[in-house]
Amino acid sequence: MIDQALSALRDGRFILLYDFDNRERETDFAIRADAVTPAHIRQMRKDGGGLICCAVAHEAAERIGLPFAHDVLEAAHIGVQDHVIPYDRKNRSSFSLWVNHASTFTGITDNDRATTINAIAGQVQRALAGEETRFFDEFRVPGHVALLRGAEGLLSRRCGQTELSLVLAAMAGITPAIVVCEMLDDATGLALKKADAEAYGEAHGIPFLEGREVTARWHDPSACTELASPAAR
Repeated sequence: MIDQALSALRDGRFILLYDFDNRERETDFAIRADAVTPAHIRQMRKDGGGLICCAVAHEAAERIGLPFAHDVLEAAHIGVQDHVIPYDRKNRSSFSLWVNHASTFTGITDNDRATTINAIAGQVQRALAGEETRFFDEFRVPGHVALLRGAEGLLSRRCGQTELSLVLAAMAGITPAIVVCEMLDDATGLALKKADAEAYGEAHGIPFLEGREVTARWHDPSACTELASPAAR
């Protein structure tokens, strides 16, 4: 299934990405940011229902100057604390800033969010090419698209959807800016069960992929070993 997922990402189509049975146990829509359209935003908010975020590779975030949200709050002397995340005790949140592109109106519409996300991908492309980005001339803060910073070292440091999606971008040879959105269950108010997410993928022709399949293909033997082991499945 991983080869089908990589092909879908290259083609600008959705994949469904489940993390691990002993982590969040959530399935996310995932798609390359430079291919996102308003129709993709609509499908994620209606059929996913979670937060629509854009994961950005560590190196690009560093060159652009994207901070971690935690650091911004700490610098503002708000007194933010590092609370333990129950499913990720070794790492802090990957959240960075929330942005709107300067050309958008409210920033929340399907059209506006697609515009913002496409422009984020452009920033990542320019940053990794060594070009000037001037990110804060192009975007307003706060906005309606949440940016996520991938961990340096990716899956050797953190095993979230952010890192899984960016590893897939690296495998696919595409710009490391991936949009993710959790799939929620209207009936229970919880995350959509893995079997139901798989069924949705089959019904809509979307490849379904698990984190353990990603780590099995990735070149780093230290990737998520505590989560991807047979005992964790």
